[in-house]
Amino acid sequence: MGSQYLTLYKMIVLYMLNRSDVTLSKSQIYDFILENEYTTFLTLQEVFGEMRDQKLVVEKISRNRTYLELTDEGREALRFFITEINPAIIEQVDDFLKKNRIRLRNESSILADYAKRTSGEYVAHLVAKEHDEPIIDLSLAVPTEEMAAFVCDRWQKESQTIYQYLVDRLLTDNTDQS
Repeated sequence: MGSQYLTLYKMIVLYMLNRSDVTLSKSQIYDFILENEYTTFLTLQEVFGEMRDQKLVVEKISRNRTYLELTDEGREALRFFITEINPAIIEQVDDFLKKNRIRLRNESSILADYAKRTSGEYVAHLVAKEHDEPIIDLSLAVPTEEMAAFVCDRWQKESQTIYQYLVDRLLTDNTDQS
């Protein structure tokens, strides 16, 4: 594949990362690029690898998702090559980000991961973000990996309810005054 095409795909990814108000995962970027049939999955994997090696992006892995963060080098490359992106593609990216804003925000704002401690137990790390700032950051120790995975899955589905419960319990004075 010609290097001009790989450069174009890199610029599309950099533009998406720059325009999004949330951190995007590789799968969210795959969705856009593959849905619009710009290139293939394998080519996009090559593009991600080159971008990482060229330090245009930093990969952050959380459980089963890899998120991409734009580096200063990536911003500079985008400024230099942005004219290589067809205005129609820029419009498609902007439309995609606008139409999927809530879904992208929800997918990027509820994070869950777990790790094994030296003691042998596991700790589930659960985060909910709003405007890219943590509103809750909770670590929960559990005895098995299965329980840690379950807690992480449950957090993905129930974080809003759990957060609201904690806020209600912590900020409401329910002491009996009789």
